[in-house]
Amino acid sequence: MIIAVEGPSAAGKTTWCRKTVDEFIGEYVPTGVEPDGSDPEHQARYWTGVNADRWSQAIELEHRAGLAVCDSDPLKLHYSWCLARIGAAPISRFLHELASVREAMSRRQLGFADAILVTLPSEAVLRRQKDGDATRSRRTFELHARLRGPLEQWYRSMDRLRPGAVIWDLQATAVGDLSTTLRPDRRYDVELLDALVFELPRIG
Repeated sequence: MIIAVEGPSAAGKTTWCRKTVDEFIGEYVPTGVEPDGSDPEHQARYWTGVNADRWSQAIELEHRAGLAVCDSDPLKLHYSWCLARIGAAPISRFLHELASVREAMSRRQLGFADAILVTLPSEAVLRRQKDGDATRSRRTFELHARLRGPLEQWYRSMDRLRPGAVIWDLQATAVGDLSTTLRPDRRYDVELLDALVFELPRIG
């Protein structure tokens, strides 16, 4: 089973993962050589490759331990959609990434987590938790705080398509209970991806 933990910056995802499991797939750590967006196709391939690598790590951990918990959703397609939703990036970025992710999914290189635990603290709580964590600079916090609403819209859409796969109370979630009620299903379902995009609120 593969479980993704998702939420805005400073929502407590990493803290929850550390408290809950001995080993998990960490968030992507910026390297300083990320694409600048001038070539949207290259940018889409780059991020799809990054996310496919995290998915591969999750598959390996699942095979080894029976359970893989991921600090943020390996699919990560929601990020470019959320940016477009608030006007911080052109919709073309999302469309290029969608095409790249769709191809990767058809090749079983990237897929849907079996369950997604979503936490959406208020902006006040996010700021308090950010200020209380001296170990991370969170230079993009202001931008990411604005993504809270679109992030909820994304996973509400997913929830309608896969009832029970999205859990909205992170603190009360017991991983052991999830593993007995959910099973791997439709991980590489491109039709589900298409349905999700159709279900999302329109942009523009």
